[in-house]
Amino acid sequence: MTPEKDNSKLTFPQFDVVSDMSDHHFLGRDPTHCAGNRFLRAISKEWRILQENLPESIFVRVPETRSELLRAAIIGAAQTPYHDALFFFDIALTPNYPNEPPMVHYLSHGHRVNPNLYSNGTVCLSLLNTWIGHPSENWNPKQSTLLQVLLSIQSLVLNGKPYYNEPGTVRFWTKKSSEYYSQDVFLLTCKTTINLIWNPPTNFKPLINHHFRQRANAILAACDAYANGRVKVGFHGCDAAAPPSFKIRPIFQMNIKIVYANLVSEFQRIEASVPPGGERLVVIRTNKPKGIFRRMIKNMRCFGIEEEK
Repeated sequence: MTPEKDNSKLTFPQFDVVSDMSDHHFLGRDPTHCAGNRFLRAISKEWRILQENLPESIFVRVPETRSELLRAAIIGAAQTPYHDALFFFDIALTPNYPNEPPMVHYLSHGHRVNPNLYSNGTVCLSLLNTWIGHPSENWNPKQSTLLQVLLSIQSLVLNGKPYYNEPGTVRFWTKKSSEYYSQDVFLLTCKTTINLIWNPPTNFKPLINHHFRQRANAILAACDAYANGRVKVGFHGCDAAAPPSFKIRPIFQMNIKIVYANLVSEFQRIEASVPPGGERLVVIRTNKPKGIFRRMIKNMRCFGIEEEK
């Protein structure tokens, strides 16, 4: 089914079968194991579960000639550094499925937005048996499903405090470290958004463009709020009691200014309604940067970006 769009609404089903997915990460794997009755029954069961239970924040596509392959898009949840963004995962069911978990590859665009999502696409998750967890958290052939995998990525990986997903960070637990990490994650998430608009995965361009047309202003407003420390990363759009930032680093402000300008350019390219005069992010500095940060901010002029006083 081809997605259709009018002036106000995009019709993009949560689950659908498509004719082309030539850029799928696992396309080169041998598909001959898909012909067995046992395997076909397992696939049919998974499809039915996805069709009936996918939440509005997750979309799945399956190529019609390769039923063992899937691609999922997950919308980042509110009150996380991933809010309003899209994250894509390529999935392959192995010959031993469901006795072993599916293979999952994150479409990273070279960015590591989480300790469990590597820039090479590796996804570390107990449910996938790619991380050593409690036995009850590992893949169970009799109970585990693809839907559980997607929901686990959304809730356990793309969470509100990704800093603590890194093994061993509990020993060095500080609110400042966690907030700094979330600032970096938000920045990489914005870069991922730019990459997705430039190079959308096959069959998802209509969703990507519609999604960011709807959320462009919220993302730009969040950049402003976070860069100026009015609210902690992840809390833009929450009530007035949302906590302000612990501290904003000059390097974060500098990078957000650059990314903001690129976001505006890409949002305008997909005809998002960006407020007039909103091409430039105004950052109010409460402390004068020193040393290397002063030199870096000076070099921002090569991007056509001036520092506010």
